Amino acid sequence: MAGNAGRIALPTGPAEVQSGLPNSRLETLPRADHHGVIFDDHAAESILKLTGALSAQRHLMQTDTGLTPAAKSNERILGFLSAAGVFCIWSGFLVFSRAGMQSGLTPFDLTALRFMVTGALVLPFAKAWWPRHLPLHAILSMSIFGPGALYNILMYFGLKGSSAAYGGAFANGSLPIFTILLGLLFARRVPSWRQLIAVLILLVGAMLVAIPGMRAGGSSVASAIGFFLAASAVLSIYFVGVKHWQLEARQALVLVSVPNALLFLPIWFFFLPSTMQDARWSTILLQAAFQGLGPGFLAVILFSISVRVLGPTPSAGLAAAVPASATLLAIPILAEVPTTIEWIGIAIVTAGLVLLLGGQPETKSPSK
Repeated sequence: MAGNAGRIALPTGPAEVQSGLPNSRLETLPRADHHGVIFDDHAAESILKLTGALSAQRHLMQTDTGLTPAAKSNERILGFLSAAGVFCIWSGFLVFSRAGMQSGLTPFDLTALRFMVTGALVLPFAKAWWPRHLPLHAILSMSIFGPGALYNILMYFGLKGSSAAYGGAFANGSLPIFTILLGLLFARRVPSWRQLIAVLILLVGAMLVAIPGMRAGGSSVASAIGFFLAASAVLSIYFVGVKHWQLEARQALVLVSVPNALLFLPIWFFFLPSTMQDARWSTILLQAAFQGLGPGFLAVILFSISVRVLGPTPSAGLAAAVPASATLLAIPILAEVPTTIEWIGIAIVTAGLVLLLGGQPETKSPSK
């Protein structure tokens, strides 16, 4: 045994095993008694097996985040619940925003109402929640490409010229594609085959839901598609950024809400067209409450949790299912009843969701 050991010594105090293993989080391991002998290097693994400490080491190396398996399971459940919350809010966003456009409010008015509410709610906490560790380019990216003024204006202009189902199919349906491409190019984040197949199924279902709206589209359809695709590309940058910089929910909230409120609201008040003075107070209050508290506040929080826990691709994949749920929500609110082909699309989307949520987390490709 002495020939295999790098060093043998008799300890004067409690004996310790030096693991000598690369990247080990157990630099030293206590040992009850092995004849008072300390082993180094390759012999350490044999002693670790005898003492049972190797199992402890493997457990700690598998929990680099500091979470136990039970805590990881709870965190994943939280990620699913957050994604479900975003799913519901986004479904309402399409329908209520379409209703806002039909009421006569401009896209700039809806954006202003959103940031009046979120700005007032978040501004008092801006100093405490501001992510001071982020570099300037990260702060600018998250503020500009998050679900802020730019994204909302693009979406509202698209919804002004097309239906809610139509908007969801192109804006939300293309979001997983943009997110996967950006993740591969910049973060080397590789989705599983199961996730890719699920996203494809979701896209097929979303397109079926949108077919009636596409057939009824007029001259504004081409521009609406452009707005929706641009909004999707903008938001996919935010998806990848939240995962890359591991933003906490409150950090994402303050990065999106405060800069957009401080910059956009003065520009809207002094320079942009508005019809708010002609709108009903009930319409203004409804849109302010929903746009501000829903997509502007709750969705940003739930959004960041979902992306951090589940990854960008599953979170973006849920967005592809929004057209189906938005179609269902439009029945009582907009009196738009789904056709047979839309019901088929809804069923396909449901199957895609089940497949997507059962997939494994995304992994990074090996560095070359």
